[in-house]
Amino acid sequence: MTTTQSFKSIRADETVRPPHRLAFIGRAFATLWANWKSRLGLIILGLFVLVAIFAPWLAPYGATQDGFPRNADASWAHWFGTTAAGEDVLSQLIYGTRVSVTVGFIAGALSTLVAVLIGLSWGYIRGFGAEVVNFVVNLFLVIPGLPLMIVIAAYLQNGGLAMIIAVIVITGWAWGARVLRSQTQSLRSRDFVTAARFSGDSSFRVVFHEILPNMTSLIAGSFFGAATAAILAEAGLEFLGLGDSSIVSWGTILYWAQNSNALLTGQWILLFAPGLCIALLAMSLTLVNFGVDAISNPRLREGSAKSARTAPDARAEEGSER
Repeated sequence: MTTTQSFKSIRADETVRPPHRLAFIGRAFATLWANWKSRLGLIILGLFVLVAIFAPWLAPYGATQDGFPRNADASWAHWFGTTAAGEDVLSQLIYGTRVSVTVGFIAGALSTLVAVLIGLSWGYIRGFGAEVVNFVVNLFLVIPGLPLMIVIAAYLQNGGLAMIIAVIVITGWAWGARVLRSQTQSLRSRDFVTAARFSGDSSFRVVFHEILPNMTSLIAGSFFGAATAAILAEAGLEFLGLGDSSIVSWGTILYWAQNSNALLTGQWILLFAPGLCIALLAMSLTLVNFGVDAISNPRLREGSAKSARTAPDARAEEGSER
Protein backbone atom coordinates (compact mmCIF):
# COMPACT_ATOMS: atom_id res chain seq x y z
CA MET A 1 0.00 0.00 0.00
CA THR A 2 2.79 2.35 0.88
CA THR A 3 4.57 1.57 -2.36
CA THR A 4 1.44 2.31 -4.38
CA GLN A 5 0.95 5.64 -2.63
CA SER A 6 4.58 6.59 -3.20
CA PHE A 7 4.22 5.94 -6.92
CA LYS A 8 1.02 7.99 -7.06
CA SER A 9 2.72 10.88 -5.30
CA ILE A 10 5.19 11.26 -8.17
CA ARG A 11 4.02 13.94 -10.55
CA ALA A 12 3.46 13.00 -14.15
CA ASP A 13 5.90 15.58 -15.44
CA GLU A 14 8.76 14.29 -13.30
CA THR A 15 10.77 11.92 -15.46
CA VAL A 16 14.20 10.42 -14.98
CA ARG A 17 16.54 12.06 -17.41
CA PRO A 18 19.63 10.34 -18.73
CA PRO A 19 22.97 11.96 -17.91
CA HIS A 20 23.91 14.83 -20.18
CA ARG A 21 26.48 14.11 -22.85
CA LEU A 22 28.85 16.73 -21.51
CA ALA A 23 28.63 15.19 -18.05
CA PHE A 24 29.40 11.75 -19.52
CA ILE A 25 32.37 13.14 -21.45
CA GLY A 26 33.60 14.88 -18.31
CA ARG A 27 33.42 11.69 -16.26
CA ALA A 28 35.12 9.72 -19.01
CA PHE A 29 37.96 12.25 -19.23
CA ALA A 30 38.31 12.21 -15.41
CA THR A 31 38.62 8.43 -15.53
CA LEU A 32 41.27 8.67 -18.24
CA TRP A 33 43.18 11.33 -16.31
CA ALA A 34 43.06 9.30 -13.07
CA ASN A 35 45.03 6.49 -14.71
CA TRP A 36 48.68 7.49 -14.86
CA LYS A 37 49.29 5.50 -18.04
CA SER A 38 46.45 7.14 -19.95
CA ARG A 39 47.40 10.53 -18.46
CA LEU A 40 50.89 10.18 -19.90
CA GLY A 41 49.41 9.06 -23.21
CA LEU A 42 47.06 12.06 -23.33
CA ILE A 43 49.93 14.46 -22.68
CA ILE A 44 52.11 12.96 -25.43
CA LEU A 45 49.19 12.78 -27.86
CA GLY A 46 48.22 16.37 -27.07
CA LEU A 47 51.75 17.55 -27.83
CA PHE A 48 51.74 15.84 -31.20
CA VAL A 49 48.34 17.30 -32.05
CA LEU A 50 49.52 20.80 -31.13
CA VAL A 51 52.66 20.37 -33.24
CA ALA A 52 50.52 19.23 -36.17
CA ILE A 53 48.18 22.23 -35.84
CA PHE A 54 50.87 24.88 -35.40
CA ALA A 55 53.48 23.34 -37.72
CA PRO A 56 53.84 26.46 -39.93
CA TRP A 57 54.66 28.56 -36.87
CA LEU A 58 56.91 26.00 -35.15
CA ALA A 59 59.01 24.91 -38.12
CA PRO A 60 62.03 27.16 -38.75
CA TYR A 61 61.85 26.53 -42.52
CA GLY A 62 59.43 25.19 -45.09
CA ALA A 63 58.82 21.49 -45.43
CA THR A 64 60.40 21.30 -48.91
CA GLN A 65 62.65 24.35 -48.70
CA ASP A 66 66.10 23.41 -49.98
CA GLY A 67 69.25 25.27 -50.87
CA PHE A 68 71.02 24.51 -47.61
CA PRO A 69 74.31 22.59 -47.40
CA ARG A 70 73.74 18.92 -48.11
CA ASN A 71 74.21 16.25 -45.42
CA ALA A 72 75.18 18.94 -42.91
CA ASP A 73 75.63 18.02 -39.27
CA ALA A 74 73.56 19.48 -36.44
CA SER A 75 74.13 23.20 -35.84
CA TRP A 76 72.32 26.24 -34.46
CA ALA A 77 70.83 26.93 -37.90
CA HIS A 78 69.80 23.29 -38.40
CA TRP A 79 69.30 21.50 -35.09
CA PHE A 80 68.96 18.03 -36.67
CA GLY A 81 71.13 18.71 -39.70
CA THR A 82 70.06 18.61 -43.34
CA THR A 83 69.14 15.90 -45.83
CA ALA A 84 70.97 14.84 -49.00
CA ALA A 85 68.73 17.27 -50.91
CA GLY A 86 69.66 20.20 -48.64
CA GLU A 87 66.40 20.29 -46.62
CA ASP A 88 66.09 20.99 -42.90
CA VAL A 89 65.40 17.75 -41.00
CA LEU A 90 63.65 19.41 -38.02
CA SER A 91 61.21 21.23 -40.29
CA GLN A 92 60.38 18.00 -42.09
CA LEU A 93 59.78 16.23 -38.79
CA ILE A 94 57.39 18.96 -37.64
CA TYR A 95 55.45 19.01 -40.92
CA GLY A 96 55.47 15.21 -41.04
CA THR A 97 53.49 15.17 -37.79
CA ARG A 98 50.49 16.48 -39.72
CA VAL A 99 50.43 13.50 -42.06
CA SER A 100 50.78 10.86 -39.35
CA VAL A 101 48.17 12.43 -37.06
CA THR A 102 45.75 13.01 -39.95
CA VAL A 103 46.10 9.51 -41.38
CA GLY A 104 45.93 7.94 -37.93
CA PHE A 105 42.71 9.67 -36.89
CA ILE A 106 40.90 9.53 -40.25
CA ALA A 107 41.83 5.93 -41.09
CA GLY A 108 41.20 4.85 -37.49
CA ALA A 109 37.77 6.50 -37.48
CA LEU A 110 36.77 5.02 -40.85
CA SER A 111 38.01 1.54 -39.88
CA THR A 112 36.07 1.75 -36.63
CA LEU A 113 32.95 2.95 -38.45
CA VAL A 114 33.07 -0.02 -40.84
CA ALA A 115 33.73 -2.39 -37.93
CA VAL A 116 30.76 -0.98 -35.98
CA LEU A 117 28.35 -1.23 -38.91
CA ILE A 118 29.39 -4.76 -39.82
CA GLY A 119 29.99 -6.05 -36.28
CA LEU A 120 26.66 -4.91 -34.85
CA SER A 121 24.65 -6.07 -37.85
CA TRP A 122 26.53 -9.36 -37.96
CA GLY A 123 25.97 -10.00 -34.26
CA TYR A 124 22.25 -9.21 -34.39
CA ILE A 125 21.10 -10.99 -37.55
CA ARG A 126 20.88 -14.75 -37.92
CA GLY A 127 20.62 -17.19 -40.76
CA PHE A 128 22.23 -17.16 -44.20
CA GLY A 129 23.21 -13.46 -44.06
CA ALA A 130 25.24 -14.02 -40.89
CA GLU A 131 27.04 -16.96 -42.51
CA VAL A 132 27.99 -14.84 -45.53
CA VAL A 133 29.37 -12.05 -43.33
CA ASN A 134 31.21 -14.65 -41.24
CA PHE A 135 32.92 -16.00 -44.38
CA VAL A 136 33.98 -12.53 -45.54
CA VAL A 137 35.32 -11.50 -42.11
CA ASN A 138 37.24 -14.76 -41.68
CA LEU A 139 38.71 -14.29 -45.16
CA PHE A 140 40.09 -10.87 -44.21
CA LEU A 141 41.38 -12.22 -40.90
CA VAL A 142 43.18 -15.17 -42.48
CA ILE A 143 44.98 -13.12 -45.15
CA PRO A 144 48.11 -11.46 -43.65
CA GLY A 145 47.55 -7.73 -43.33
CA LEU A 146 50.92 -6.40 -44.47
CA PRO A 147 51.19 -8.41 -47.73
CA LEU A 148 47.58 -7.49 -48.55
CA MET A 149 48.34 -3.80 -47.96
CA ILE A 150 51.45 -4.01 -50.15
CA VAL A 151 49.52 -5.64 -53.00
CA ILE A 152 46.65 -3.13 -52.87
CA ALA A 153 48.99 -0.15 -52.50
CA ALA A 154 51.13 -1.33 -55.42
CA TYR A 155 48.02 -1.65 -57.59
CA LEU A 156 46.71 1.78 -56.55
CA GLN A 157 50.09 3.51 -56.56
CA ASN A 158 50.41 7.31 -56.76
CA GLY A 159 47.02 7.84 -55.19
CA GLY A 160 48.28 10.11 -52.42
CA LEU A 161 47.05 10.04 -48.82
CA ALA A 162 43.54 9.07 -49.91
CA MET A 163 44.92 5.84 -51.36
CA ILE A 164 46.86 5.07 -48.17
CA ILE A 165 43.79 5.72 -46.01
CA ALA A 166 41.66 3.52 -48.28
CA VAL A 167 44.19 0.67 -48.10
CA ILE A 168 44.34 0.89 -44.31
CA VAL A 169 40.54 0.91 -43.99
CA ILE A 170 40.13 -2.07 -46.35
CA THR A 171 42.61 -4.17 -44.40
CA GLY A 172 41.93 -2.93 -40.85
CA TRP A 173 38.23 -3.37 -40.04
CA ALA A 174 37.86 -7.15 -39.68
CA TRP A 175 39.31 -7.64 -36.19
CA GLY A 176 37.21 -4.86 -34.67
CA ALA A 177 34.09 -6.24 -36.37
CA ARG A 178 34.63 -9.67 -34.80
CA VAL A 179 35.08 -8.19 -31.32
CA LEU A 180 31.95 -6.05 -31.63
CA ARG A 181 29.99 -9.00 -33.00
CA SER A 182 30.79 -11.05 -29.88
CA GLN A 183 29.63 -8.25 -27.60
CA THR A 184 26.47 -7.75 -29.68
CA GLN A 185 25.58 -11.42 -29.38
CA SER A 186 25.95 -11.10 -25.62
CA LEU A 187 23.71 -8.03 -25.45
CA ARG A 188 21.00 -9.19 -27.85
CA SER A 189 19.67 -11.67 -25.25
CA ARG A 190 19.37 -9.08 -22.48
CA ASP A 191 15.97 -8.11 -21.08
CA PHE A 192 16.00 -4.52 -22.37
CA VAL A 193 16.65 -5.72 -25.93
CA THR A 194 13.86 -8.29 -25.67
CA ALA A 195 11.51 -5.61 -24.33
CA ALA A 196 12.39 -3.31 -27.22
CA ARG A 197 11.64 -6.04 -29.76
CA PHE A 198 8.30 -6.88 -28.12
CA SER A 199 7.35 -3.20 -28.09
CA GLY A 200 7.55 -3.17 -31.89
CA ASP A 201 10.89 -1.41 -32.43
CA SER A 202 12.59 -2.10 -35.73
CA SER A 203 15.87 -3.99 -35.91
CA PHE A 204 17.69 -0.79 -36.87
CA ARG A 205 16.44 1.00 -33.76
CA VAL A 206 17.20 -1.96 -31.49
CA VAL A 207 20.77 -2.23 -32.79
CA PHE A 208 21.69 1.45 -32.90
CA HIS A 209 19.55 2.85 -30.05
CA GLU A 210 19.60 0.01 -27.52
CA ILE A 211 22.76 -2.04 -28.12
CA LEU A 212 25.17 0.57 -29.51
CA PRO A 213 25.11 2.96 -26.46
CA ASN A 214 26.23 0.07 -24.24
CA MET A 215 29.36 -0.46 -26.33
CA THR A 216 30.79 3.07 -26.26
CA SER A 217 33.97 2.24 -24.38
CA LEU A 218 34.57 -0.87 -26.48
CA ILE A 219 34.22 1.18 -29.66
CA ALA A 220 36.60 3.82 -28.26
CA GLY A 221 39.17 1.13 -27.55
CA SER A 222 38.72 -0.22 -31.07
CA PHE A 223 39.32 3.27 -32.45
CA PHE A 224 42.59 3.76 -30.59
CA GLY A 225 43.79 0.35 -31.70
CA ALA A 226 42.86 1.07 -35.32
CA ALA A 227 44.52 4.51 -35.20
CA THR A 228 47.74 2.97 -33.87
CA ALA A 229 47.74 0.38 -36.65
CA ALA A 230 47.02 3.10 -39.22
CA ILE A 231 50.01 5.21 -38.13
CA LEU A 232 52.35 2.24 -38.35
CA ALA A 233 50.87 1.12 -41.67
CA GLU A 234 51.21 4.58 -43.23
CA ALA A 235 54.85 4.84 -42.17
CA GLY A 236 55.54 1.32 -43.47
CA LEU A 237 53.94 1.91 -46.87
CA GLU A 238 55.76 5.22 -47.31
CA PHE A 239 59.05 3.65 -46.25
CA LEU A 240 58.60 0.93 -48.89
CA GLY A 241 57.99 3.58 -51.55
CA LEU A 242 54.35 2.56 -52.12
CA GLY A 243 52.92 5.93 -51.15
CA ASP A 244 53.36 9.44 -52.45
CA SER A 245 57.07 10.21 -52.11
CA SER A 246 56.48 13.89 -52.92
CA ILE A 247 54.74 14.59 -49.59
CA VAL A 248 56.64 15.13 -46.36
CA SER A 249 55.88 12.53 -43.71
CA TRP A 250 57.85 10.46 -41.25
CA GLY A 251 57.65 7.51 -43.63
CA THR A 252 59.01 9.47 -46.60
CA ILE A 253 61.86 10.80 -44.44
CA LEU A 254 62.82 7.19 -43.76
CA TYR A 255 62.40 6.35 -47.45
CA TRP A 256 64.71 9.10 -48.68
CA ALA A 257 67.19 8.43 -45.86
CA GLN A 258 67.45 4.83 -47.01
CA ASN A 259 67.90 5.87 -50.64
CA SER A 260 70.69 8.29 -49.73
CA ASN A 261 72.50 5.74 -47.50
CA ALA A 262 72.13 7.94 -44.44
CA LEU A 263 73.89 5.49 -42.14
CA LEU A 264 76.95 5.33 -44.40
CA THR A 265 77.21 9.13 -44.45
CA GLY A 266 76.76 9.42 -40.68
CA GLN A 267 73.22 10.88 -40.90
CA TRP A 268 71.78 8.46 -38.34
CA ILE A 269 69.40 11.17 -37.10
CA LEU A 270 67.42 10.81 -40.36
CA LEU A 271 66.46 7.30 -39.28
CA PHE A 272 66.37 7.71 -35.52
CA ALA A 273 64.25 10.89 -35.26
CA PRO A 274 61.24 9.83 -37.41
CA GLY A 275 61.37 6.32 -35.97
CA LEU A 276 61.24 7.73 -32.45
CA CYS A 277 58.31 10.01 -33.36
CA ILE A 278 56.37 7.08 -34.84
CA ALA A 279 57.02 4.99 -31.73
CA LEU A 280 56.00 7.79 -29.34
CA LEU A 281 52.77 8.57 -31.20
CA ALA A 282 51.80 4.90 -31.36
CA MET A 283 52.73 4.46 -27.69
CA SER A 284 50.57 7.43 -26.66
CA LEU A 285 47.48 5.88 -28.25
CA THR A 286 48.25 2.56 -26.60
CA LEU A 287 48.59 4.22 -23.19
CA VAL A 288 45.28 6.04 -23.63
CA ASN A 289 43.71 2.65 -24.31
CA PHE A 290 44.56 1.62 -20.73
CA GLY A 291 42.24 4.37 -19.50
CA VAL A 292 39.55 3.23 -21.93
CA ASP A 293 39.76 -0.22 -20.33
CA ALA A 294 39.10 1.43 -16.97
CA ILE A 295 35.96 3.07 -18.39
CA SER A 296 34.62 -0.21 -19.74
CA ASN A 297 35.64 -2.25 -16.68
CA PRO A 298 34.50 -0.64 -13.39
CA ARG A 299 36.56 -3.16 -11.41
CA LEU A 300 39.73 -1.42 -12.54
CA ARG A 301 38.45 1.87 -11.14
CA GLU A 302 37.20 0.23 -7.96
CA GLY A 303 40.52 -1.51 -7.44
CA SER A 304 42.48 1.72 -7.69
CA ALA A 305 40.00 3.53 -5.45
CA LYS A 306 40.09 0.75 -2.85
CA SER A 307 43.88 0.77 -2.78
CA ALA A 308 43.82 4.52 -2.27
CA ARG A 309 41.27 4.21 0.57
CA THR A 310 42.88 1.27 2.32
CA ALA A 311 46.38 2.75 2.31
CA PRO A 312 45.68 5.23 5.19
CA ASP A 313 43.88 2.50 7.16
CA ALA A 314 46.84 0.16 6.79
CA ARG A 315 49.23 2.86 7.99
CA ALA A 316 46.97 3.55 10.99
CA GLU A 317 46.90 -0.14 11.93
CA GLU A 318 50.68 -0.33 11.71
CA GLY A 319 50.95 2.69 14.00
CA SER A 320 48.59 1.19 16.57
CA GLU A 321 50.49 -2.10 16.60
CA ARG A 322 53.73 -0.26 17.29
